[in-house]
Amino acid sequence: MAAAPWQAGIQRIEAHFSGEAYAPHRHDTYAIGYTINGVQSFDYRGARSDSVAGQVIVLHPDEVHTGEAGTEDGFHYRMLYVEPSLVREALGPSASTLPFLRDAVLTDPRLMHAIHAAFSDMATILETVAMDELAVLLADGLLAHDTSAHRTTGSLIDLRATNRAREYLDGNLDQTVHSEELEKITGLDRYALARQFRKAFGTSPYRYLTLRRLDQVRGDIVSGATLVEAALRAGFSDQPHMTRQFKANFGISPGGWQRLIQRR
Repeated sequence: MAAAPWQAGIQRIEAHFSGEAYAPHRHDTYAIGYTINGVQSFDYRGARSDSVAGQVIVLHPDEVHTGEAGTEDGFHYRMLYVEPSLVREALGPSASTLPFLRDAVLTDPRLMHAIHAAFSDMATILETVAMDELAVLLADGLLAHDTSAHRTTGSLIDLRATNRAREYLDGNLDQTVHSEELEKITGLDRYALARQFRKAFGTSPYRYLTLRRLDQVRGDIVSGATLVEAALRAGFSDQPHMTRQFKANFGISPGGWQRLIQRR
């Protein structure tokens, strides 16, 4: 596995797998990528999907999926994990919800162009202007397959409140965050906030917080931290707590992921 340098909002990986790659899991990000060669197979929304060379894969946030090789030769792929907030902002305030693509595997030149742009230099962090361009390319590509997301409804997202909640969560990864705190900073009750947050970012505030902690864990592991150190720095009570969350959300143990990174 090869991973680009860690940065907020997007992760980029390239990997080759054979056999079963990932147990059932879900992300709070869009997973957008393509198969370079081989057959990439996975279960998603109650159906089996297969992607071959040149096909784009789009998995919506918070949807359970697996991952395995469709043939004995394995598969080679590239994948972007994109925080919904980037897509959300690129869509503009008139979008009623995040785009949802019913087909997980498709042929789409616009999305393929966006993926290639993101992988033009795996060794460096994407600059701000490059991130802005990528967000627009992805948002437009996704929207082309779900135009209903751009229809204004009678209940627009409270972007001020949801962004305040997200910023607060980002700044308190190593702390226990209470519902009362989020109510105070957003002006919404906890139930209204939960609905608004999911509409804006594709997941709940708690899962968003958990996944950002796990993102920090992965970044620390890449930097050479031990699993215990990474777990405690990210606010988990201990390594077993972090390990359970890591496996549940990424479909692979942190030790297994560490070994993949060390082999690149």
